[in-house]
Amino acid sequence: MNHIFCLTGKSASGKDTIYQRLLKDHELGLKRIVPYTTRPMREGEQNGREYYFESVQQFEEARQKGRIIEAREYATYYGPWHYYTKDDGQIDLEKASFLVPSTLESYSNMRSFFDGRDEEGIPTVLPVYIDLDDGIRLQRALNRELEGDHPRYEEMCRRFLSDQIDFSDEKIREAGITRRFINDDLDRCTREIREYILGILHPCE
Repeated sequence: MNHIFCLTGKSASGKDTIYQRLLKDHELGLKRIVPYTTRPMREGEQNGREYYFESVQQFEEARQKGRIIEAREYATYYGPWHYYTKDDGQIDLEKASFLVPSTLESYSNMRSFFDGRDEEGIPTVLPVYIDLDDGIRLQRALNRELEGDHPRYEEMCRRFLSDQIDFSDEKIREAGITRRFINDDLDRCTREIREYILGILHPCE
């Protein structure tokens, strides 16, 4: 049986870099799920690569048709933004296992949608929680904004403060997450996650 691995953690914890590394690992063979959002496209992004960019009306139409697997709404400095996974045929667990960046909320909702276990009793949807010191994360987020032509400091601060609530220890426990991968060394952290995923995909090897 194949699985969906939800790569989750606070902003600027290194999820994107680790996500790209794991996707390029041919031995893992993980497929990506392109999520959807109603937020504006950022500089350097392409529709269908990082996200499928849709209007709020398109999001509401998909929800009314029961095609939304999971969705989150954020009250940002620029107004409400929706991020969601659509039942659009991308996810075929008969053919492959998948890797998707997520929040605790999206992980929990996806776990409810794909409610199943393999022959070893392992759930179809599994969390991979990346952790990092808050001070290092904040510095990374600031450096990332400084690299852009139009830094969004207000949104950076909002996300940092929101993460303190969204990823509280209590909510992590409620999500059933017991293991954390500490990203104070990118190579080591990626290697540990890789070994964990291989152990799930090929338990007898």
